[in-house]
Amino acid sequence: MTVHDLRLTLRLARDARDLRAAQRLRYEVFAAELGADGPGVDRAARLESDAFDAVCDHLLLIDPRRDPDTLSDVVGVYRLLPPGRAARYYSEAEFDLSRLRASGRRLLELGRSCVHRDHRGGTSMLMLWNGLADYVTENRIEVMFGPASFHGTDVQALARPLSWLWHNHRAPEGLRVTPLAHGAARMDLGPPDCAAQVPALIKAYLRLGGYVSDGAFVDRDFNTVDVCLVMDTARMSARHRDFHIRKGREA
Repeated sequence: MTVHDLRLTLRLARDARDLRAAQRLRYEVFAAELGADGPGVDRAARLESDAFDAVCDHLLLIDPRRDPDTLSDVVGVYRLLPPGRAARYYSEAEFDLSRLRASGRRLLELGRSCVHRDHRGGTSMLMLWNGLADYVTENRIEVMFGPASFHGTDVQALARPLSWLWHNHRAPEGLRVTPLAHGAARMDLGPPDCAAQVPALIKAYLRLGGYVSDGAFVDRDFNTVDVCLVMDTARMSARHRDFHIRKGREA
């Protein structure tokens, strides 16, 4: 899978160097920029990693003008865990996925998505979305899911956007995900009428027909409040073409 524009290349990671470059970008965004910490943050090596990296596919956006020897050429990442690779999902450290598992459908976990600050606001996210759509088709994925984050751990400061998501985009019963008790936070904290502060990535999922979990999880290591996004790919396909035409015009 390779997609090109004038500058960038999109493909899956091929080797250990590619993976380290993805982990370097994750460190720069999650740790250096957003303050994440925890056992997976290696400040000496400037890498962010965990045990799931070895069993996942890593969709990489590469800028060939940047130096591969310094691991700086990877400017966008999506971590993808397809069916059959692992007994558990990363998200199960935060959310109860029993309803998704019981559905019998082919699941894809999305995670660790990030884009280098120099490449935000252009075509980079559009390219990653197109690559993800190809991956979903090739692997016959029926439901995508994964955590999406608000920066910071003050739930009350996020009451209005969390409430807007809960009232307007909560997943239907058969796809409903709930947070585990040790980090659970309610989302129905205010009026249902304010989408301000909702991160752009979450809004993009919603425009493609995505849903959110019934409750959030406070991840103090990563300095975030997480919701679990769930997308039925058949529902996504119905909106996919118009979404990408619109985003292409905006870029």
